[in-house]
Amino acid sequence: MPSLIHHPLDPSSRLIRLMCAEYGVPLDMEEIKPWLREPELLEINPAATLPILIGDGDQPIVGVLATIHTVEDLYTPTSVEGLIPAEPGQRAEMWRLLEWVISKLSDEVTRYVLEEKIVKRDQRGATPDPAVLRVAKANLNEHMLYFNWLFANRSWLAGDTLTLADFALAAHLSTLDYLGDIDWGKAGETRDWYSRIKSRPAFRTLLNDRVVAMPPQKGYADLDF
Repeated sequence: MPSLIHHPLDPSSRLIRLMCAEYGVPLDMEEIKPWLREPELLEINPAATLPILIGDGDQPIVGVLATIHTVEDLYTPTSVEGLIPAEPGQRAEMWRLLEWVISKLSDEVTRYVLEEKIVKRDQRGATPDPAVLRVAKANLNEHMLYFNWLFANRSWLAGDTLTLADFALAAHLSTLDYLGDIDWGKAGETRDWYSRIKSRPAFRTLLNDRVVAMPPQKGYADLDF
């Protein structure tokens, strides 16, 4: 069984967990706080980032892109269509939007929310900065407008079929939802999409996540939210 070094609210780790759950790949989970930069983590990955997948070989697979390709190469069931489209145009659109999520959305929203609400809990005397959280919220509103426009014109994020881009967005929005940073009443078409993807069996493992001394916002685990 492959093992995944992760943090429950790390969106990149959540993306890999969704992929593996969708493909029916069980994972041995090892939780870690990467911002503590413990020696055991730095020996594997000096950048102290997640996720890290450890399979049958001696070489850990480090980082979200390397792990995506490893999971897709090794674990995609032959009986189902993978999460990466075969048609070049659809595949390009999937990669475009996946990059939007794991780079742009992460850099402008998710990273700041996690630093203020999670990382600072382990820093003596540190408290969340309301000004940073206001900027992150304003940026999130802009992203949601774009996602709403996309979902008004297509069934899934990158087109008419579920792809890796959907799981990437779901990973980030579920993290923000856990922390209470999404007003689903104003989320429009994105809320309808999230309701559909949240109902997939692969999502159950994420809905069971809990962070010590920080329960999820009300409705996080509800399929009817």
